[in-house]
Amino acid sequence: MPKTFRGPVPSAFPNRFHYDSSDLGIPMIAEVKEIFRYRDLLYLLITNRLKTRYRRSILGVLWTLLNPLLTMTVLTIAFSTVFRFSIENYPVYLLAGLIFWNFFSQATISGMNSIIWGGSLLRRIYIPRTIFSLSAIGSELLNLIVSLFPLFLIMFIQGHPFKPALLFLPVAIVIITLFALGIALFISTIGIYFFDWPHFYQVIIMALFYLTPIIYPEGIIPETYYRFTQFNPLGYLLSLFRDPIFFGRFPASHVVFNSILSALIAFFSGWWVFTRAAKEFAYRV
Repeated sequence: MPKTFRGPVPSAFPNRFHYDSSDLGIPMIAEVKEIFRYRDLLYLLITNRLKTRYRRSILGVLWTLLNPLLTMTVLTIAFSTVFRFSIENYPVYLLAGLIFWNFFSQATISGMNSIIWGGSLLRRIYIPRTIFSLSAIGSELLNLIVSLFPLFLIMFIQGHPFKPALLFLPVAIVIITLFALGIALFISTIGIYFFDWPHFYQVIIMALFYLTPIIYPEGIIPETYYRFTQFNPLGYLLSLFRDPIFFGRFPASHVVFNSILSALIAFFSGWWVFTRAAKEFAYRV
């Protein structure tokens, strides 16, 4: 069995050493240190993801602006005309919800798929395993910021007021990003062991879309089922994001508390599960 060298490499073996993963210490903390060391690679992965996404697109980044606008137009016609939702400035209400949902769904799906796509690289060289999910979250975060421009444009066209509560929006985005990262890491770990999991997650994410009041007002939920929506953390996170935009108010204290609690639980649980299983990823993907 090869001897493990700790400290300086003996002069008899100037170019040889044995890597001992146990020297890394606690996986959760060690991964943070490794991400800091590989921060330049993280930046390159984020920029590469953005370039790859729009490389063959005629509209390029403009599609990030048009996509939510076109979706909003179709859904506004369907739900405000056919179902006759009595929501003033419904396009603003709907677009805010769609931007939130697109970020969460795309960030978690991309974060999970990036581990599978990076499998061949993991077998060749050592890099922090979380760097793939972080790059996916980072690129989707930039898309979220870009998507706010058409939202503000619609608010201006609709005559929707810009209130001081919008200053809370960066805080809401940070909390939502932390939650999305934790979920992405958690489902990525599941996907490593169960290859059919990405298909199941697509069904789960579709169900969550309709269980979260994104395209419909929360008030139409029957009282019998309303109490069950209180267990949906996405509902609190949606309010955290949409309240400053649509209602022009700072989120209620219980919304902020539940959102922060959900984000911290998701992040630390996902980070802990992912980093503990990271050693096996190179042999499974």
